[in-house]
Amino acid sequence: MSSPLERMVGCEAAAQLAAAREADRYHDACGIFGVYGHPEAAHLTYLGLYALQHRGQESAGIATSNGREHAVHRAMGLVGDVFSEKILRRLPGRHAVGHVRYSTAGESSLRNAQPFCASTDGGPVAIAHNGNLVNAGAIRRELEGRGSILTSTSDSEVLVHLLARSRESTPEDRLIDALSRVKGAYSLAMLTDDALIAARDPFGFRPLSLARLGDGWIVASETCAFDLIGADYERDLEPGEVIVIRRGRLRTLRPFPPAPRQAFCIFEQIYFARPDSNVIGHSVYQFRKELGRILAREHPVAADMVVPVLDSGNAAALGYAEESVIPYETALIRNQYVKRTFIEPSASIRDFRVRIKHNASRQMVGGKRVVLVEDSIVRGTTLLKLVGLMRHAGASEVHVRVSSPPNIGPCHYGIDTPTREELIAHRHSVEEIRQILGADTLGYLSIDGLRGAARNLKHGICDACFSDDYPIPVDADAEPPQLSLFRLVEPDDESALGS
Repeated sequence: MSSPLERMVGCEAAAQLAAAREADRYHDACGIFGVYGHPEAAHLTYLGLYALQHRGQESAGIATSNGREHAVHRAMGLVGDVFSEKILRRLPGRHAVGHVRYSTAGESSLRNAQPFCASTDGGPVAIAHNGNLVNAGAIRRELEGRGSILTSTSDSEVLVHLLARSRESTPEDRLIDALSRVKGAYSLAMLTDDALIAARDPFGFRPLSLARLGDGWIVASETCAFDLIGADYERDLEPGEVIVIRRGRLRTLRPFPPAPRQAFCIFEQIYFARPDSNVIGHSVYQFRKELGRILAREHPVAADMVVPVLDSGNAAALGYAEESVIPYETALIRNQYVKRTFIEPSASIRDFRVRIKHNASRQMVGGKRVVLVEDSIVRGTTLLKLVGLMRHAGASEVHVRVSSPPNIGPCHYGIDTPTREELIAHRHSVEEIRQILGADTLGYLSIDGLRGAARNLKHGICDACFSDDYPIPVDADAEPPQLSLFRLVEPDDESALGS
């Protein structure tokens, strides 16, 4: 006979829901923010990174310059934990670049935290990079063969070494020289003695926008960062564009030949970007609602309520509900204040933690036919638990709808994804996935439906994770070599200190 706690929680598998949800998600590489010509550059960058925290939660850093002094602070953790007022006061200057990171290429370690800073014969530089360089492994081997000493496992570090080795005369020409050597995705901001330089790769994989704040200039991965600091959005950087801001003036360069196609990562619109951002000229929120509407037309079902998987499924679920004229209900509740660091001293407490973080309202779903809307399915472990929670709360039917096509391939352009073999849609048919999840029905958005919605966007898209159509060929060079580096002993790594 089950205990009261077991009866309350439901199936044993639900005990691992919170941890499973962290593993069963895509994670973006990072967010970048840059300031030129503002007396509160460090504080503005702190606020900008705070707005971009969703793009990376492993590490954060800010580098500043006043033309004579240069300072940087980087640490593991969230922006609000990494920076204090005391630290920000020690970051002088009117110019700054900042970075929040989630690892894609390279381990989760302080050695890989950005901005990367270096002293060159052209002066000090600090680089914040969002994206992934598919030929970083080959360049790393070449650099090491020529005597370079690399101290991180991040692909972004090769940019710093290429920049330092360039024989061009100006920082912008050195950066362009370095970028001409790499293949893959990059949106970046580089700080020098007297300039802020920003660049976007010719395919346009990752977003980067420009704004004005008084007499100063701001660049950021998303426009939501401008809203927080009161900056006025100017425009997005175009694919292949390099901008140089020096002495208060902005200069645009287009040094690279056009790419064969534009390939903006459609997952930015589906999941990564904050819904209050405008990305490549289109509202993220409205785009997600449109995906939900298309999904409702493609996979209608008789039901009593549409329930989003919080928070990424909210807009798509609302679009589905409006199109299908089914009530929208937030019957799946998530506690926003439970972190992954929640202390779990025993198995029973771990079971209880599931209901602390996620709960299905029995009063709302009992005896009801529920449509559960999610933005994507990666491994499937999260939805397996959520369907179980709905069943346990008394739902008579659970229909799963996904506002993106089946994920059949990994991303090589700046998203942390499982291997192809770990993706449930690579290994199983839609019907097999439905059976695994325990859902009554399962419907994915079609690739044609996604591309139809994307026709309203300003640029062409990359949907390789759904279509297997990769804009840049990926070969063995995409994987960095196995590296043997000294392990960094960080403050909380007590086991490394010995007894």
